[in-house]
Amino acid sequence: MGLVKHFAIAIASTGFMVLATSAQALSLSLKYERSIGGPGFAPGQLFVPQGITVDKDGNTLVSNGRGLNPDGTFNPNIGNKVEVFDPQGNYIGAIGKGGKGVGEFDEPSALEISPQTGNLYVGDVFNNRVNVYDPQGNFINSFGSFGGLIPGRAFFGPSGVTFDKEGNVYIGDFSGDKINKYTPDGKLLGSIGSSGTAPGQFQGPAGVRISPVSGNFYVSDQFNNRVQVLSPEGKPILTFGKQGTGPGEFNQPIGLEVDEFENIYVADSINSRVQVFDKNGNFLTAFGEPARDASGAIVPAPRLGEPPFGDPLDLTPGRFNWTGGTSYKDGKLYVGDFFQGRVQVLAVEDRAKVPEPTSILGIGLFGFGAAAVKLRKNRQQKAIG
Repeated sequence: MGLVKHFAIAIASTGFMVLATSAQALSLSLKYERSIGGPGFAPGQLFVPQGITVDKDGNTLVSNGRGLNPDGTFNPNIGNKVEVFDPQGNYIGAIGKGGKGVGEFDEPSALEISPQTGNLYVGDVFNNRVNVYDPQGNFINSFGSFGGLIPGRAFFGPSGVTFDKEGNVYIGDFSGDKINKYTPDGKLLGSIGSSGTAPGQFQGPAGVRISPVSGNFYVSDQFNNRVQVLSPEGKPILTFGKQGTGPGEFNQPIGLEVDEFENIYVADSINSRVQVFDKNGNFLTAFGEPARDASGAIVPAPRLGEPPFGDPLDLTPGRFNWTGGTSYKDGKLYVGDFFQGRVQVLAVEDRAKVPEPTSILGIGLFGFGAAAVKLRKNRQQKAIG
């Protein structure tokens, strides 16, 4: 149970809420339950699982990484598909295949299932599009166009996917620093956000979720090392987090989920953990720690041109070599163990609605004008097979 807290900061009708630290005992914990998949390139094995979702039958769908030959050229026969596991974690097949053609992938990324239609939407990074499949895995169509690699950034392409109550789909444009809104069949309706560090601006919107409670947007703003909350109209409401390793601090947050109590689960990628917050950004708890070698040293992420696994692997429950894609379903949090080729399933326990703070310990107000309204994995994976 997390006891570290944050204090909310007030908001005016034209103001922006920021968070700092306070002290209120909050109730929620995460417990390791099991793992899905394992590191490797054979059927049912994973590398760089950066997109995860769970369907209505409890099957887990995982975007498998980009396959390359030893010389760095694209190999469509390694990864490049959505792997499917049954509720017990047994491998049962795949959706799509590698390639440049219709319905094929050159690195699948974030993915999500439409609650209205059951169709699956999957980011296709190097083909610069989103692919859509019906509930039986048959290809329907592709749409979209997304920003490419930006100098100084290691991530790009389509990132988080989420849906509103009308069935419209919102997809992060990681390098475009915005979130695009599309009709279910892929017609662009508009966008939210712009590039920068001010409220409502992004530097790499990675995880994107619409709250099932309020309809607000929750976005992991990766290179700004924060989470932003925006209204359903795209206006900034609050932000929390900064770069660091302490509670409530981030080192490139990626996956993000919001549960039915509006608790927020954030994959704090390079810190190799998940952090949990209430709807106001108060820190609740954290789970996970970095993979370690026999001497106790942290296992580094693989370098450009190396295999996409930590060396050595540390498959101890709760150890990660970066946390990546996430999914939340029925009290379970699914977390991609980025460089260890597996998904760790965590049970959400001791959860209760968090009481509102009874006092405000500090206030910071930021004015803002009219708001214009990945998971992207490391670019180093382009050279990893």
